[in-house]
Amino acid sequence: MSLLISIAQLNLVVADMMGNARRIAQAARTAHDRGARVLLTPELSICGYAAEDLFLRPSFISACDDAVRWLAHELAGLTELTVVVGHPAGQDERSPSVSVVQRQNCASVIRAGQVLHTYAKQQLPNYQVFDERRYFTPGSAPCVFEVDGVRLGLLICEDAWFEGPARQALAAGAQALLVINASPFHLGKAQQREGRMAQRAQSVGLPMVYAHMVGGQDELVFDGGSFAVDEQGQTVVRGPLFQESLVSVELVPQSAGPPKVLGQLIPPPDPLASLWNALVMGVADYVNKGGFPGALLGLSGGIDSALVLAIAVDALGPQRVRAVMMPSPYTADISLIDARDMAGRLKVRYDELPIVAAFSALRQTLAADFAGLPDDTTEENLQARVRGTLLMALSNKHGALVLTTGNKSEIATGYCTLYGDMAGGFAVIKDVFKTTVFELARWRNAHDPFGMGSNPIPQRIISRPPSAELRADQTDQDSLPAYDMLDAILQRYVEGDESIAQIMAAGFDEAVVVQVAKLVKLSEYKRRQSPIGIRVSPRGFGRDWRYPVTNRLEITP
Repeated sequence: MSLLISIAQLNLVVADMMGNARRIAQAARTAHDRGARVLLTPELSICGYAAEDLFLRPSFISACDDAVRWLAHELAGLTELTVVVGHPAGQDERSPSVSVVQRQNCASVIRAGQVLHTYAKQQLPNYQVFDERRYFTPGSAPCVFEVDGVRLGLLICEDAWFEGPARQALAAGAQALLVINASPFHLGKAQQREGRMAQRAQSVGLPMVYAHMVGGQDELVFDGGSFAVDEQGQTVVRGPLFQESLVSVELVPQSAGPPKVLGQLIPPPDPLASLWNALVMGVADYVNKGGFPGALLGLSGGIDSALVLAIAVDALGPQRVRAVMMPSPYTADISLIDARDMAGRLKVRYDELPIVAAFSALRQTLAADFAGLPDDTTEENLQARVRGTLLMALSNKHGALVLTTGNKSEIATGYCTLYGDMAGGFAVIKDVFKTTVFELARWRNAHDPFGMGSNPIPQRIISRPPSAELRADQTDQDSLPAYDMLDAILQRYVEGDESIAQIMAAGFDEAVVVQVAKLVKLSEYKRRQSPIGIRVSPRGFGRDWRYPVTNRLEITP
């Protein structure tokens, strides 16, 4: 007799303990109706991932405990279904002089209204976006439980990246491994996960069922794609990416050896499709979970704002997105034409608010102080700050979230204006290099993944040289190296932590590499004040980039 396992690939909300518990209960009822005997939920499914310093609040842990008890009681009637639920747990150890709270990242096994087992995560990641050692103490014991004669070993996320916990489960009699996870997306991460789990399954000779979270949480996106591998490391089941799902995995006991794994294998999307889906999900969940009625952005007629507009419409629909064109004395006629064209293609509300009068008024106010001084970036930044003020005023009045449109190349080098084009609530393409911006624009014009219309971005926006249009005849390359060279250097320096000498050894010009590195250093104060944005690379400017603003690091070859 085979054992049917259902993976609840859920989009959960941080700190909505009872809401999450109700969603798990509904998934359990659906899985039970389909004949499942085991339901797996993601890591920390009761509280969502990651709750950060909420874990330090005793009332938060107590609310999680209450939700686990409620869930066990709610599912008491499903006596044949075993549910694995992720949650934090803590024990307050008090003495007259000190209070110590031992918190752990746990998974509990629930059946017939009872919590039968609780497993504590042993390997606590503390790199990139992870801070689990700040909040949790590691467990040390395995957890193996039996369902329909099959002995299942339980692991939590990072445990499966190391051999020790899987070996413990094997020694305790496990015939298959169940892994619950919350593993943030970046390009290539899905393939990396499957490859690492394949190695683990091969090393212990057991099949593995991998349950993964889906959805956006602040700057993180979880891409789903729950899967199962057999004891030889072959991926035999894969669920959909970037959508909620109940993924079925069948374990068929064999007369000898581990169970056979059966189920549907969905092919993964191509990298640009995955990147697009991650950006769309990040916007949709930040806006919707945050309770915003919609989003607005400044549409300049350039490639970055065009891409952000297309992402926003795919995420929220045209009725919830507003585009505002704010022409200055230096705005080209074709920028106005292209902005109107794109807004019409995507059927969003479009307004034009010229900034000429406001810009002139500010210059007049500052005229005496600036007398005898030439125009420079001060006047350029004034234009950007007028636009930022207008967008924030519209946001204050109508409640829509301002989406900023700066890309990773600009944020890295400081080619952006503090309190100007950086003003807003969510930086959609903050972790997308300029060269990838062009790739995504071309991809979106060739595809219509959410039914919002094909070719949303006018071709001239993609083909014309990028410009901030803050002075006459300006182009980005007046201030920056060519984007293909700039992005290649930034990828090595920012994401790869390569030294200047290493980058030069790869064939890049010394002067250009030093220039880029100095720009990255000098711009840290801007990044520290920028809005959060969606992380889609292994090293974004957010939780996994922590550099001091004030420092004397020498930039030398």
